[in-house]
Amino acid sequence: MHVSKIQLAVLCLAFSSLLATLARAEGPWEVTPQSTAALQRGLTWLAENQGPNGDWESDDLGLIGMGALAFMADGHAPGRGKFGQPLDRALNRILSSPRPSGLLNVADPQRDMYNHGLTTFVLGQAHGMTHDTRINGVLDRALKLIAFTQAEDGGWDYRAVRRENGHDLSLAVMQAKALRSAMDTGIEVAPEVVDLAISSVREHYSPEGVSRDASEVEQQKYPGQFTYTRHGGKASLAMAAAGVVCLQEFGQYDDWRIQKNMAIIHAEIAKLKEKENRQNGRLPFDAYTLYYVGQALYQVGGEDWERSYPILRDAVVESQVVRPGNLREDGHWNAGAHVGGKPGDLYGTAVGCFILAMPNRYLPILQEGRIESFQHEVP
Repeated sequence: MHVSKIQLAVLCLAFSSLLATLARAEGPWEVTPQSTAALQRGLTWLAENQGPNGDWESDDLGLIGMGALAFMADGHAPGRGKFGQPLDRALNRILSSPRPSGLLNVADPQRDMYNHGLTTFVLGQAHGMTHDTRINGVLDRALKLIAFTQAEDGGWDYRAVRRENGHDLSLAVMQAKALRSAMDTGIEVAPEVVDLAISSVREHYSPEGVSRDASEVEQQKYPGQFTYTRHGGKASLAMAAAGVVCLQEFGQYDDWRIQKNMAIIHAEIAKLKEKENRQNGRLPFDAYTLYYVGQALYQVGGEDWERSYPILRDAVVESQVVRPGNLREDGHWNAGAHVGGKPGDLYGTAVGCFILAMPNRYLPILQEGRIESFQHEVP
């Protein structure tokens, strides 16, 4: 897993030109004055509440990475412009934290690969948007750790160790996004890692009304969705979206499982029209779920994106806390589940900003081209 200095220079120049030409919304159906104002309010909250060492009172590198991702999603670069300094502090906190093994987690070991995958994804995006050579070595070691810890069945465990079986789909999608993030900026990933991961993701799909051992032709006749664990585990909107994101980012665009899960996603988003969360800080879905729902819509694109993104966007805008003059409150969202306190507000606000900034297409992951045979095009 390596990128040369020449490749890096070429990639940086390419992305600089892309930012000027591609990083803009398609029209008012994607971005509204209200969503633009909400995004800037959210980024201001992140900047004002960060703290001098860039960590928002959290030792969770994944959450710190999400804060950095929010700034980058709006096109900001480290050290430059309105939000350049808080972005620089967040990246510095991450880049000063890897362990000798390359592991990007300083919190509970039970969160090793969750935080590692998310943080590696963020560094992959930063690698594609900046000229910061400090990222190269950290990112390279982080990717090697992902490959080394992949279970024999293609998944991953929460701890940074190699197991016979992976734990769940949420871990697989974290590593999938990290691998694709790196590949989009020119870093090579072993094809066998991708092949195994694709197989693992598909094994998390559970049909309703027919055995999982039935043929794919038979399974397609019935509804179904991705689940947390294999063999009919916990079903949720988050896992439906996570499975879609995995397959899309591995280039499996025509997999019939995608539209099965998109039907579930559209149905849940449609319900948001009936809910009122005006300025209460509660995102339309918890931050974890929203993060994947937004990406599933974007990655599938076309009619799916046009159909449901405006509904999701408006629900995010409506739920933002608006308290002018109150730096601790104005502009934030809370995570809604999994994380509380100020780190929970960091998580919720970072995801809210990320969703609102997606149409601007600054992040490399949002500028990626369609690839027809992902597993075979990897060197």
